[in-house]
Amino acid sequence: MRLLYQFNYLALIIGTLMSFFSLASHADTVSANIAQLFPSATRIEAPLNDIAVTPVYQLNELLGYTFESDDFTQFIGFSGQTINLLIGLDTKGIITGIKVLNHNEPIFLHGLGEEAMFSFIAQYPGHSIKERFIINSREQHSAENTYFDGVTRATISVLVINDTIIASALAVARQKLDGFLTAHPHQIKQDFYHPLTFKQLLEKKYIHHWVVSTKEAMSISSKLAQKVKSLSDGYDDFIDIYVAFVNIPMIGMNLLGDEEYKRLLEELAPGEHALMLFNKGRYSFISEEFIPQTTSSRLNAEQGGFPVDVRDIDFYSFYPPSFAIELPKFDDKRVFRIKSQSGFDISQQFNLNLLVSYHSSFLHQQEHTFTFTSAPSADLFEETPDELRKISQRPLWQKIWLDRPVQIGLTMLYLLFVLWVFITQNSLAKSQTKVHRLRFASLIFVLFFVGFYAQGQLSVVNIYTLLLALGSDFNITVFLLDPVIFILWVFVIATLFLWGRGVFCGWLCPFGALQEFMGMLAVRLRIRQLKISPKHHKFAQKIKYLVLLGLVACSFYSLTLAEKLAEIEPFKTSITLNFVRYWPFVLYALVLLALSLKIHKVYCRYLCPLGAGLAVLGRYPFFKWLRRRKECGSPCQLCRNKKCAIDAIKPTGGIDYNECIQCLECLVTIESPQLCVVDKYNKKSIKVREVK
Repeated sequence: MRLLYQFNYLALIIGTLMSFFSLASHADTVSANIAQLFPSATRIEAPLNDIAVTPVYQLNELLGYTFESDDFTQFIGFSGQTINLLIGLDTKGIITGIKVLNHNEPIFLHGLGEEAMFSFIAQYPGHSIKERFIINSREQHSAENTYFDGVTRATISVLVINDTIIASALAVARQKLDGFLTAHPHQIKQDFYHPLTFKQLLEKKYIHHWVVSTKEAMSISSKLAQKVKSLSDGYDDFIDIYVAFVNIPMIGMNLLGDEEYKRLLEELAPGEHALMLFNKGRYSFISEEFIPQTTSSRLNAEQGGFPVDVRDIDFYSFYPPSFAIELPKFDDKRVFRIKSQSGFDISQQFNLNLLVSYHSSFLHQQEHTFTFTSAPSADLFEETPDELRKISQRPLWQKIWLDRPVQIGLTMLYLLFVLWVFITQNSLAKSQTKVHRLRFASLIFVLFFVGFYAQGQLSVVNIYTLLLALGSDFNITVFLLDPVIFILWVFVIATLFLWGRGVFCGWLCPFGALQEFMGMLAVRLRIRQLKISPKHHKFAQKIKYLVLLGLVACSFYSLTLAEKLAEIEPFKTSITLNFVRYWPFVLYALVLLALSLKIHKVYCRYLCPLGAGLAVLGRYPFFKWLRRRKECGSPCQLCRNKKCAIDAIKPTGGIDYNECIQCLECLVTIESPQLCVVDKYNKKSIKVREVK
């Protein structure tokens, strides 16, 4: 018996020592990357079978999980690839750290530098994924939100990173962490409908009514009471809001009618919901300064502790409100979009929060949050079949397009203007003053709006990115991430075959416009132009084609190297980064602009690979509307020697459309009897001396 006791005691000691050494050996397996996310980690376990996460421990205490974002999201950046992040998430849903594993975003690799990206990502650790993150907001007064600084000139890449972090972290939290909402397998009954009045919709709890009386609001605090009193004159209720999910057929078809309901569904992407709010109380869910298609500074929502993004879709921007049933009189009517990315479950209850700001003292401002819990009726939903439970996420490019209506609208209007100029060029050219004014206004718009504001400078990088994409699994969403760039490229490709490269080079290129302003400055300063001999000019024109060939060939070998070599374009330095860059790049751009004072558009003529690529693609334009006369070239050389600053007129008088930027100056000359030498001298009678 004593021997058995000693044996058990020895086994216990051996087991303890084995456990100790096992922990010690596990400690060696904690990689440097994971140690950065969890500094106190002593061991990790193998990745789980059911979900691609790695548990991290301190001895036997679970600290949290690490995971790669690529295992949960596929948000594509400008490079055409995802930004893969290693993320640490503790057991309470706090982000412990983020490390970039792989990315190819050009703006960070070859523009702003990676430090700008790392600084942006460094804002997330220490924050819970239950917080509502808002990037680069102008209004930052709400304590309910978490505001992060964006990165100037890298807005889209930053949005990709934000979506990648939040979506992947939410996916892990919902499956592995306690207290986090897991989506319930229910879907909307699409064929459940019968006519109901507004009163019946209320009675059945299909529409919810949120009321806070003025008296009730004033009873919360004396300081808040002063605010409520100042706002509530003539109103019995401080808050009087009706809440309805109008994408549910039973509710939407009754309220909106068939046609308006169909129009609403066209506004929504798969997995999105439309929350309609009506207000008849004194305090609305939107302020007087509310901007359509944005989030309200007063209103937010949450479900299961997670923030829910609600954004106005401006449903009545072009259509007046129209309803199929009689409604009470409301002051405000708005439809808000709930995105699929938030993981919102429409069949479960959620909270609406309305923030009221007031001054608790002369200098100190406080907020009070009124909360309304809405629980939808169960008879509006049914169990979702297994194959339909995975709700598709709304693509980032759609969000970006909806967030940029002004940029898209003005760009489209300007392109229509350019079309009008080219279609009516012969009649426009009869007025030299009109053409010059239109052209000057065009250059101003292209440089400052398309270039500096909308960041619509096209680049040769786009050309070989497209070539590489065509050679692999083509994904158009890469090109849709920037709506202005996409619209410009579609327009440029279409017009290449109509009028040639001149549409872009003369009317759409911001750096080209900047060079033309340098040419105008040279005229003002009376700087004598350096005239290149025809022989050297013809040779120098071929340089840009050699540069293009070298870049395209290099892109098939190494896209990263090709992007570095594409710095021969000064576009990023001058237009994208506004000359705020490492000094050699700035010096290079300034030298080109200085040379433009002596040689008109020197970069466009001799170095631009983008112009060369467009010239190749648009070598045989369908329309050659720059009218010539039989006297052009023989004997008249006026346009070639004096009017065409870019030397795109041949000695024979014909137009070299591969080099022409279609400034219309030669056309203005021909259409003007005062400018055209042929017309001027044809009017003069020639006196013949009589020979005796």
